[in-house]
Amino acid sequence: MEIRERKILFQGLVVDLEQMEVKIGEKGWHVFQIVRHPGGVGILPLHDDGTVTLIRQLRPAVGHRMLEIPAGRLDPGEDPAACGERELLEETGLVATRLESLGLLYSSPGVFDEAIHLFLATGLMQKDAEPEHYEDIESARIPLKEALEMAARGEISDGKTSVALFRTAHR
Repeated sequence: MEIRERKILFQGLVVDLEQMEVKIGEKGWHVFQIVRHPGGVGILPLHDDGTVTLIRQLRPAVGHRMLEIPAGRLDPGEDPAACGERELLEETGLVATRLESLGLLYSSPGVFDEAIHLFLATGLMQKDAEPEHYEDIESARIPLKEALEMAARGEISDGKTSVALFRTAHR
């Protein structure tokens, strides 16, 4: 891939916006704007009884509370599994004895470079949640089968959550 005229248009708290020209084969040079994000982790806690713990929290970008897996942004150089363990504890109070990778998810690769590392957490123990000062999180423990049905019907509309649920069901 050939790139030229690269520049940062905006530097934000969480994301940057980069503009560049990319050569697309014989079609020539075309301008692309890409939202740069440090990446994240999503973790699906699966209990021994076949239930999963999901969280409900306000997502200002879409204007309502969403049901989703615990998740968070990677710190620079942070190991994704360590980030997943941190977010799981912060948002649910759960600690896992086992983490299994469910692979990567690119949420919207046409404009967004965020790579989300997905994990399945098992061997769970309950402790106290430690949410960030700005987070208002409510946990919901539901059967995996019910969560899968909710995702299939579109009642769970968060992409990382649906992918983690479906990958877990088919692993």
